[in-house]
Amino acid sequence: MSSSPSPLPQNSDEVVKDLLKSRLMALEAALQEDVIVFRGPIAYGVDDLLRDAVEQIPEKRPHIAMVLQTDGGYVEVVERIVKLLRHHYQYVSFIVPNYAFSAGTVLVMSGDVIRMDYYSLLGPIDPQIQLKGRWIPAIGYLAKYEELIDKSNSGQLTSAELAFLIEKFDPAELFRYDQERELSKTLLIEWLANYKFKDWGPTTETRKLPVTQQLKEQRAEEIAKQLNDPTVWHSHGRGISMQVLTDKLNLKIEDFSKNGQVNDAIRAYDRLLSDYLGVRHHNLVVHTRATYKAMEIED
Repeated sequence: MSSSPSPLPQNSDEVVKDLLKSRLMALEAALQEDVIVFRGPIAYGVDDLLRDAVEQIPEKRPHIAMVLQTDGGYVEVVERIVKLLRHHYQYVSFIVPNYAFSAGTVLVMSGDVIRMDYYSLLGPIDPQIQLKGRWIPAIGYLAKYEELIDKSNSGQLTSAELAFLIEKFDPAELFRYDQERELSKTLLIEWLANYKFKDWGPTTETRKLPVTQQLKEQRAEEIAKQLNDPTVWHSHGRGISMQVLTDKLNLKIEDFSKNGQVNDAIRAYDRLLSDYLGVRHHNLVVHTRATYKAMEIED
């Protein structure tokens, strides 16, 4: 990872950073939580950047909110980020002003609270694997392989598909992708049950059944299966709105647009950050009131 040179005069650069800091602190005041901003791919090394940033936040509050925008990445890195946040904070929330796809959705599901608005999107849980310089959606890869195997078992596989099966699918890669899929489901079930559903109860709203840990895990597994099913969403890049999450998955999402102070603070910060990153040609940023780290990295 290497920083790009700034096209702005140094004094202008510092003015924008100071303004970003003031807007971040305005969001902290509105939420009464520490805030950490992360934009970029969830790649190896970003967990170290986040650790350094969190450790340098002075006089920490009990709660932290992560403002997140990402196309996804490695689930193993997500796991380390969750452990980091939970080590330092009793309560973790996620704010998604725009989108958090794939492994980013897994990360969001580890929060005690998820904050979105009508424009925000999560995505199917399809862990991304970097292969030969490009990101591959693991579940899509596995789904195609399983489709061809089913056709082979039923005697419907064409010679062209057989050649494709032999040439394109590596058993070692298949095993790796399957492990990524299972890890994402396992973590999602654990985090939903222990964090998102921790205050669910004492009884269910409709049937008035006792809310047990087993019931929480069953509900979390249902959500994990739906988010891992490519036949439901059809596309790795298809966004899932707040409305769909609440109506179809029955997930409780906090609409940040209903709190005027919070909404204004999020939008003011997010607009300025987007403009500034565009000028600087940076695609990764970690920002707290104590530190600002941004750079351009290869996708």
